[in-house]
Amino acid sequence: MSMEKSTRYFRGKIIATGGSKISLGAHLYKYRALYSMTLLPLVYFIVFKYLPMFGNILAFRRYRPGMGPWGTEWVGFQYFERFIQDEAFWRAFRNTLLTSLWNIAVNFPLPILFAVLLSEARIKWFKKVVQTVSYMPRFISTVVVIAILGELLSPSSGIFNRFLVTTFGITPIYFLNEPVWFRPIYVLTDSWQFTGWTAIIYLAAITSINSDLFEAAEIDGASRLQKIFHVTIPSILPTVMVMLILQVGRMLSLGFEKVLLLYTPANSYTSDILDTLVYRIGLAGTPNYSYASAIGLFNSIIGLILVLSANFSSRKLTGESIF
Repeated sequence: MSMEKSTRYFRGKIIATGGSKISLGAHLYKYRALYSMTLLPLVYFIVFKYLPMFGNILAFRRYRPGMGPWGTEWVGFQYFERFIQDEAFWRAFRNTLLTSLWNIAVNFPLPILFAVLLSEARIKWFKKVVQTVSYMPRFISTVVVIAILGELLSPSSGIFNRFLVTTFGITPIYFLNEPVWFRPIYVLTDSWQFTGWTAIIYLAAITSINSDLFEAAEIDGASRLQKIFHVTIPSILPTVMVMLILQVGRMLSLGFEKVLLLYTPANSYTSDILDTLVYRIGLAGTPNYSYASAIGLFNSIIGLILVLSANFSSRKLTGESIF
């Protein structure tokens, strides 16, 4: 069946013509290079994200080593009732929530501020140097970051303790062993590692803003600060809201590797989070896979609720949402 052809124009030039539909096979062959690049990420998500979901059945069944991967008997909500009555679980839940709130309060607005300030820089070489320096920490292993941190904060040879002793005469502080210092250290190391990297997203959104908006604001007599508040920030608000929704969804999934490296028995009162609790129950000592699966499933359900709530609130308040 023939289709009516249509032609679209832009500034007097033909940019597209419509004709008969092409088949799915022809479409896939035409864009085979693009689709082939999605193959590896697709395999990654299937193998490491979707297939492990079947393991959640262990949260409702008793697992015994050597007697099958799906457990030996159905126990219902026994493990859920167990961790609800466990004081260690609620302490880990509180620590996870508080550390995440600290992290969002500091490290969510920081990349936005950094991107806005960097976009206002007029000296190109300075802008490039700052961008390069700010991106580099993202490529440093977390293990190396914590090792460097241990040297800097060492009570005997660390530069910070030496400064405190020589300048103020303060007794050396074992920062990595004190519960009160765990959250500030976690948040500040995240700021150093990820501020420049996350700012890339906001810089891309800023560069896509129509320059006519800035010109119109300048004609109206707006200052640079007024252009930031009335043009830049409103224009990147959709990107900001999407990033906020994703950040809220990860509230109960802090960086397990970093927390585990910072974890010590002395600071466990504030550093023990849900991920480290699941690790200790499921892998360390005498493992209890079913109990650890129940806690992990609860963590995932709360994360889903947070994402849905944040998405709904964003859509109602700002009109922006992921879905």
